[in-house]
Amino acid sequence: MSAGGKTLDGKVVLVTGGSRGIGRAIAGALAAEGSVVVLAARDSARLAEAVEEITGAGGRAESVSIDVSDRSSVAAAIAGVLETHGRIDGLVNNAGVTRDNLVLRMKDADWDAVLATNLTGVFLCTQAVLRSMIKQRSGRIVNVTSVVGLMGNAGQANYAASKAGVVGFTKSVAREVASRGITVNAVAPGFIATDMTATMTDKAREAVTAAIPMGRVGRPEDIAGSVAYLISDAAAYITGQVLGVDGGFRM
Repeated sequence: MSAGGKTLDGKVVLVTGGSRGIGRAIAGALAAEGSVVVLAARDSARLAEAVEEITGAGGRAESVSIDVSDRSSVAAAIAGVLETHGRIDGLVNNAGVTRDNLVLRMKDADWDAVLATNLTGVFLCTQAVLRSMIKQRSGRIVNVTSVVGLMGNAGQANYAASKAGVVGFTKSVAREVASRGITVNAVAPGFIATDMTATMTDKAREAVTAAIPMGRVGRPEDIAGSVAYLISDAAAYITGQVLGVDGGFRM
């Protein structure tokens, strides 16, 4: 722990999908531990709200517009952060979308959109930050996958495939960069109460809750604490791992 009592003092961490839900909670948790948090998303209004919330609580935060599925957008965003701060110590690949349907009814566009954001986006952002991390011989990358990527879910073949891909990507990149002082891990949330899950019916929500040993759905803050740990120096010897944060849903 640093002299100031915070585990991430002075660290610069980029959080994609940082304007809402899990990403916003992650950004808040990282800022509370002293990091300079760069929230990246497409929704400028929500980004401004999130930055104001964090700075209002005494944290350091700024925002950058990004479309993680677009290489030029990613390159511009990362270049801007490096120009401003000279380094990126951590990357949290959290941006994600859903386009649910049974596979027989799934449109090509819905498959492509989910893979482009959830998997290709992780690749593009990771690739963009690695050169600077390798040069500084340190870095933390945390990818947000899902319990669905580990066990599947009817009606979410595209989402499950993208999140399973993130697991394989995490382990492969971890092997590539471990010798350079860079760790790459993933967290796999279970059912978390966010805007993305708010459209579920009460019946479906009750069924999922009944299957969780801890008897409640998760909160974005439950994920945020796990990510903050993996970004910190306390996790310096952990890499290539997938941490399930699901209340025991998948044991």
